[in-house]
Amino acid sequence: MATARAITVPLADGSVSALLLVPDTTGACYVIAHGAGAGMRHAFLEGVAAALAGRGIATLRYQFPYMEQGRGRPDTPAVAMATVRAAIGVAAAELPGVPLFAGGKSFGGRMTSELASREALPGVLGLAFLGFPLHAPKKPDVKRATHLYQVPIPMLFLQGTRDDLAEMGRMRSVCADIGALATLHEVDGAEHSFHVLKRSGRTDAQVLDELCDTMRQWMSQHGANFPA
Repeated sequence: MATARAITVPLADGSVSALLLVPDTTGACYVIAHGAGAGMRHAFLEGVAAALAGRGIATLRYQFPYMEQGRGRPDTPAVAMATVRAAIGVAAAELPGVPLFAGGKSFGGRMTSELASREALPGVLGLAFLGFPLHAPKKPDVKRATHLYQVPIPMLFLQGTRDDLAEMGRMRSVCADIGALATLHEVDGAEHSFHVLKRSGRTDAQVLDELCDTMRQWMSQHGANFPA
């Protein structure tokens, strides 16, 4: 198994650290932004990166400036989107010719989609969200979905049916309204962190495999270059 290599993502004001994991055979690269409360080394993202590498998908995980600097409050959308843009550029430079996908966990995925709704992301064929945060906990609405209708590339929403940041009925409605560019994959019994209860009969490891299998299949339908 390949090991992640530490690299730097330069920004207009400083830089942030990143981890690039490239398997021996690479059919795509997924540029992963972390969630609001945990950085790129969180166990869940470590697991995603390792599982995707086993499926021929490279990953570039990176920090937002607030996380890099140890601040508790997330960056402004402008700073976050500039970081997403820079990370995608680094991934393209590190892996020329490899099909790119972007997105991430919760806040990171939303900042990626916000950027994609405002400008083209060179080389990026689609966005994959690991728990899109549709609304605040126990305050279901669809205000955060408004920009998604302006994203011009395919989107994969991986959502737990117990996610308290994305009431499933509203999530289904949003994806239906977006139309052909949106694919919703419901993970039965999973919450926002994709944890499942023991009584579900499944383990978190099995959920992780489901997520990564789904991502690989979806990427293969949208321009990834996996061996036949």
